[in-house]
Amino acid sequence: MDKIQVKTHSQSEFINITPEVNKIVHKLGFKEGVCYVYVPHTTAAVTINENADPSVQKDILNELDKIVPWDDHYTHMEGNAAAHIKSTIVGSSVYIPISDGKLALGTWQGIFFCEFDGPRHREVFIQTIKSE
Repeated sequence: MDKIQVKTHSQSEFINITPEVNKIVHKLGFKEGVCYVYVPHTTAAVTINENADPSVQKDILNELDKIVPWDDHYTHMEGNAAAHIKSTIVGSSVYIPISDGKLALGTWQGIFFCEFDGPRHREVFIQTIKSE
């Protein structure tokens, strides 16, 4: 299993980790398989979405803020309940097929680390499985 280190800079942000995941897949050198990307944090997530227009990530974060405002009547003592809820909505993992030695992402797709309680230093685990 491989790891990517991610340093976030604001409370909520999306960071494109596609290049780092691609490097890991390329290093392994196999043609077919699957890549599993997992975030081991309860206030962060991972998603696949458009990477051509950064306004898409901004729109997603803005809508999540509307659905789950930072300040509400939460009972969680640490004060970051909104981050926990957002990470549950988005999810902690994604699977991407590997085809012809590359991640089988669509033309406009990228893999994004989603920070909801930053800034922080985070990890992302990458596990790949070779198809026979």
